Parts: sequence; structure tokens; C-alpha cells
Amino acid sequence: LPSLSLPFSMHLIQVDSVQRWMEDLKLMTDCECMCILQSKPISIEKDEQNELILSSQYSTCDNLQLLLKRAWIISTELTRIAQKLEKNRWQRVHSMTVRVNCHVRSMINEYNAFTRSSSEEMHQLEKILIDKCSEFTTFTERCLQTEDEEILKSMKSCVSETLTTIAQYFGQLIELVLTHEAQNLLRQIELSGSLYVMESAISSLFSLAQEGAHLCRIIAKEGGVVALFKICRQDCFRCLYPQTLRTLASICCVEEGMHQLEKVDGILCLADILTDSSHSEATHAEAAAVIAQITSPHLTFTQHLSSFLENMEEIVTALVKLCQEASSGEVFLLASAALANITFFDTMACEILLQLNAMKILLAACSDKRIVDTPYSRDQVVTILANMSVLDQCASEIIQGNGVQLLMEMLFEKSSSGNPAEVAACERVQQKSAVTLARLSRDSEVADTAIKLSCIPRLIKLCRSPTERNNSDSVLVACLAALRRLAVMSPDGLEDSDFQQLVKPRLVDSFLLCTNMEESFV
Repeated sequence: LPSLSLPFSMHLIQVDSVQRWMEDLKLMTDCECMCILQSKPISIEKDEQNELILSSQYSTCDNLQLLLKRAWIISTELTRIAQKLEKNRWQRVHSMTVRVNCHVRSMINEYNAFTRSSSEEMHQLEKILIDKCSEFTTFTERCLQTEDEEILKSMKSCVSETLTTIAQYFGQLIELVLTHEAQNLLRQIELSGSLYVMESAISSLFSLAQEGAHLCRIIAKEGGVVALFKICRQDCFRCLYPQTLRTLASICCVEEGMHQLEKVDGILCLADILTDSSHSEATHAEAAAVIAQITSPHLTFTQHLSSFLENMEEIVTALVKLCQEASSGEVFLLASAALANITFFDTMACEILLQLNAMKILLAACSDKRIVDTPYSRDQVVTILANMSVLDQCASEIIQGNGVQLLMEMLFEKSSSGNPAEVAACERVQQKSAVTLARLSRDSEVADTAIKLSCIPRLIKLCRSPTERNNSDSVLVACLAALRRLAVMSPDGLEDSDFQQLVKPRLVDSFLLCTNMEESFV
């Protein structure tokens, strides 16, 4: 058996490598060959066994991904041409212009091969772009044949203008193509009675939304949010709810998506889904993800929050229940993220959480490593605790739920993988746990508990050792604030040097002292 495993694995590697090579070859075809062929597509043999054909595109989603890849390559090449032009590297400018010409022709041919229909405006733009690229190639070739510096200098401005024109036409064409595809997908969602067709269209729409904010704006402007909420209001499409809500969460990261959500009373729809116990946990979790997205404190537009406040109590109640009954870490993360965001914009949310015994539920969840299993989940929990800690009644809840012990443990949060996102999450956990301790330590009972659990030595370590806090300034400031609050309650718990350096000076002086504690080897 062991002797068979090596050849088998080698065979898999060989097949994968060839397939990868064929994929790359399609996008990076040799320029000279493309010029000779004038980008004419190679006919595909009717051989069912041959799977390694160049144009093996099977779905709208795959075709759109290929289009976006090709568009990204063209955009990158245009930027590089501008850079080479700036340095007067005419040979490189010409060769790259030839390559862009080929890529543009290939992109247009590929798109026309899979699109059902395209507008007259699109055909005109395609023709103009191809003509401009051909002119550009001819023009840069003439520049190669000229050695006179003065002539080249005058030609350079013309080349630059042509490059700008091509970039503008290219941008317009891509915008038109993506709008056209979004319209096609939304038409399928709205007019098709087939669950399979609708599911496929929603999946393609989700893939498009993952490509960035610009595509989300296009989808929103074409009525994507309206169409998706229409699905979420029909019981016959319940099996599509999770996928539909996931797509909505992606689109609602942009202001246009929020306007559409407000227009169709989307928050009321989300509240209805969250409070309806007949829905699956997956549906509830995806609805929580939409809530988390639209309540993100990073969003600069907040016109939707007025209608959110009207439904806040029932939404918060449903999210707390979802946290309590979560069957997996992912479900808990989505529900707690939504709660964390809600606590940022209204103190009423914190009061509702207190009435619902949310503190007890969240602290209990943290002791279950199956549910709170990542720094990201702990980040959400400690965010809620930090925001709730402004309420006076919070202190007794923390003590009853053994919350001070949890905050102490969070001061030791470390990334196991070294992944930048995880490291950043660990820093946030350390910072917010210190902030929560500082706020709660105005209560003598909390402060006494924290001192007994050796919080002071840990806070000193975080202040004095940059590696313990991953060189984070925000963690340092929070730890200095917490240390000063605890030092008032227990001045005997500090060494004199710690008191003189970390507590007695102005906070900014202690901060500067701690940030310069790393030994210099220069």
C-alpha cells in the first residue's frame, strides 16, 4: 500500500500542474502568436474525452470570473505602460501595447462567446476600443522608428493622451458589461419560477458582490436589494433564504445598498425572520450577518438607523437567543458581532441586554471552547462587555458570572497562527479587556477581585514588554488606564519603580516611557 501512494500523488500533482498551466496559458498567450491569429478563436474539437480545452467555461459565474481576471490584467498593463512611458522606455511601451491589444480583443471575443445578448451601445464601445488599441499599437511602433528626441518628446504627449482615452473607453465598457450581467442575473431571479435557476443566479450575484464595493454599487443601483428582499418575503423560497441573506450582507456594505434596504423596509423583514422560530438556524445566522453589516460602526452613512431603533428590542432579543442556542462557533460569531455593533450606537441596547441576562449568557458561552473558539468571537464578546460596562448595574453581573476572571484571561490573548488578521483580533481583545477592567474598577468589589486575580502584575507586564502586547499602542494606553484605576484601590500592590514610572506621571509621559523601552542595538 505505501508503494502505491507516491506514484498516485505524483500523478495528481502532474494533472493539477497541467491544468494550472492551461489556465494561465489562456490569460497570458504569447503576443506574437496572437498578432498572427488576430485573436481569432480556435475551434473546439467535438471530443468528449478531452477535458483540457482552452475554453472550458461551464457557467455564468466562471465566465464572469474569467472576464474580471482579464479586465484586471488589462488594467494592470495600462498602468505599467504609463510608468514605462514616463521613463521613455519605448521598446517596452510598444511590446506592452501589443499585449494589451491582444488582451482587449480576447476579452471581447470571450465575452461575446458566452453572453446571450448585448446592446448596440456595447458593440459600439467594443469597436471604438479595438480601433483605439490598434491605432495605439501603430503609433508606438512609429515611435520606435524615430530617434529624434524633439519629435519623440512631442509624440509622448499624444501617446499619453491616447493611453488615457483607451483607459476611459475600457472603464466604460467594463462598467457596461458588469451592469448588463447584473441585469441578466436579476432578471433570472425575478422572472424564473425554477428554484435551480434562481439559486444559480443568486450564487453568481454573490460572487460578483465579492469582487468589491464598485460591483456592489452596480448591483444595488440595478435593484438587487429589492429583488433579494422580495425572495425573503415569500415562504415558497425558504430554502433560498440563507444564500439570499448572505448576498444581501455583501451588497449592503455600500450606501446605495443601504438606500435600497430602507426603501423596501428591509429592517422590518430581517426582524420578522429573526423572531420567527420556524426558520432554520442557518437562516437566523445569515440574517444576523446582515444586521452586523448594516450596524457596522465603520459605516459613515447612518440614515437607516432610525427605522432600526423602532425594531431594536425584538432584534436584540432574537440575537441574544441565537447566541444562547448557537450550535457552532460560526453562528455565535455572527450573532455576537451583530450585538457588538448594536451596542455602539445606542445605550438603550445595553440596557436591553442587561434585562435579558445577556451578560450571563455571553460569559457562559466563553467557557464553551466549542462555541467561542477564536479570537474573533472573544473580540465580539469583550466589545459587548466594554460597552455595557458604562452601566452601574453591570458590575454585579460581571462578578456573578465570573467575568473578572475571563477579562484577566483575555489579557493573555495570543495568536497561535501569526496570521495578521488574527494578531489584530488578539490586540483588540487585550485592549478592550483592559478598557472594561478600567471602567468596572470604579466598583470596589470588582477592583478587589481583579487585584486578587493578579491583574496588576499582568498589566505592568503588558506596559513594560512591547512583545507581550505585539507593540500595540492602543493596548498600552488601555493597560495604563486600567493600572492607574486599580492602583488607586490598592497602592501597595505596586513596586515603587512601577508607581513612579507608570502611575504617578501624566499618562502621556508614561506612554512615551513605555514605547521607548525596547533595547536599541544601533
